[in-house]
Amino acid sequence: MEMKRTFACGIILLSSAIGLMLAPGRAVLGLAAQTPGAEDIPVFHADAPKGPLPDTMDPDAFPDPVMKNAYTVAGRVKKVLYQQPCYCHCDRSQGHGSLLDCFTSRHGSGCGTCMAEDFYSYEQTRKGKTPAQIREGIEKGEWQKVDLSKYQQPLAEK
Repeated sequence: MEMKRTFACGIILLSSAIGLMLAPGRAVLGLAAQTPGAEDIPVFHADAPKGPLPDTMDPDAFPDPVMKNAYTVAGRVKKVLYQQPCYCHCDRSQGHGSLLDCFTSRHGSGCGTCMAEDFYSYEQTRKGKTPAQIREGIEKGEWQKVDLSKYQQPLAEK
């Protein structure tokens, strides 16, 4: 009986430890979701990057014009994307640390959420918004209003 109780306590402690490692992954990974009690906000980097960022994938790898444009603008606003959450929750499914990670891989090409947040970030950056202001808009769901059809044509050079 005592052995069963000890085993059960061990399982509970192990489960709690795993839960603590996974649930507040933002802190463990040095990432932040700044809104208290906002467990549903995906991870992101609260501050600007300290060093160089990884390259986004080459836009020419994608024949679809919307995908190509998504990777083009991602390359233009990498520092902003680094500071944004991604609401497809790829932080959980892919281990991503921010929206930028979606475009350093093929993931962004197959996800409408990633692309809409990417274009939203690009559009807001061109309007002079800060990464924190853009993040606030993303958290409010403003990225859902992005008209992807306007990205069917090649983008003008920077």
